[in-house]
Amino acid sequence: MASLITKILAFVFQNTAKKEIVLSLSAPKDFLYKEAISFEIKDTDIAKEKVVVFLEEQLKKDLILHDGKIIFDDENPSTIHISIPFKLNELGNRRHYRLPDISMLGKKVLVICESQQVAQSIQKMFKYFLYDIDVGYDEYKKSGSNLMQYDILLIEEKLITEEFEDLVAKVQEDTSLKYVLLENSNNHSVEEKNSHIASAHLVKPVLQESIYELIISLFSEDTKNRNIRVDKNKIIINIENYINKNFENSEERFIKKDPSGDDLPPAKQKNKSEKVVLDIAGGEKNAKQVGLSYKKELKKFLEHFDHSDIYFRQIVSEKSTWQIKEFCKDLEKWSKVIGAQRMLNFADEVSLLFVYDKLDTLPLYTAKYHVELKKLIMEINHYLSLV
Repeated sequence: MASLITKILAFVFQNTAKKEIVLSLSAPKDFLYKEAISFEIKDTDIAKEKVVVFLEEQLKKDLILHDGKIIFDDENPSTIHISIPFKLNELGNRRHYRLPDISMLGKKVLVICESQQVAQSIQKMFKYFLYDIDVGYDEYKKSGSNLMQYDILLIEEKLITEEFEDLVAKVQEDTSLKYVLLENSNNHSVEEKNSHIASAHLVKPVLQESIYELIISLFSEDTKNRNIRVDKNKIIINIENYINKNFENSEERFIKKDPSGDDLPPAKQKNKSEKVVLDIAGGEKNAKQVGLSYKKELKKFLEHFDHSDIYFRQIVSEKSTWQIKEFCKDLEKWSKVIGAQRMLNFADEVSLLFVYDKLDTLPLYTAKYHVELKKLIMEINHYLSLV
């Protein structure tokens, strides 16, 4: 595999005038077990004839060894795109990027880069860990221009200003925002200049391993101490005014509002009544009302639903509408009995897709179910170990 990638990169660097290229690795959003991985370098600016000769003559033997295939893009003939399947013995490598604590999953990130390709590549790497990522100013504005909603702010070093860093420092006084600088490998002055502000530095080229190590370095202390994120204020900021532009004093740029008011965005209001993974008191009450043993019901749930994420993914992939409906009914019934609030919400969400004719979005829910099921099973096993 290393030889294959080296050949591709060597060919591109020798034949393109571009100063920076991005090799993107991607897999389906619902990647859980066995899939094909895609390697792609977009718009190399190399003549189509050269690309075709390279792919079909120089790369073909290597691809045959890996059961890979070439994907031609008629609209962008200079793009190099290959697909290679993961085999069972290769899937173990994927486990190297299993985060040590489940609380490190599902964070919210704002990424601001000069290159859209670099930003999108970083976005894909964060999504591997089920992160919610906003890329660029437009997505930041759509999310309410509230810098305090993010767990990580990742910005390219060349875009920052002194005023921007003062702003970040002010935000960090009220929240646990992690501030990460993206820098070029030949830049040696950044760490000295910004070490009192930045939580970490990320050096190009960014790899999946880099993101994995970054997440652990940022959140290992929080996980160890079980720190809970608390937002004291809601801060609305037009960050474009602070990045690579002359700073001008303006009250409109920095506004603090009391988060207890009715002006909270829907996402924030929802968080106020966020459901727990396992409501033990509620579950015990439910079981008692119908004359059942709560402990036995939890064990039955494990017997019935352990590894059901594989089955759910299969029926979604096969578009088995009736089976998906029945699965959701079953999941809803059991979740209600044992007090699995988040899982009950999940079952309701999927059921609503049938009501609103949004079945095309079902594949997005397989990874979500995988994560929710793992959380719930952990909670159940923990409870059973104590009783």
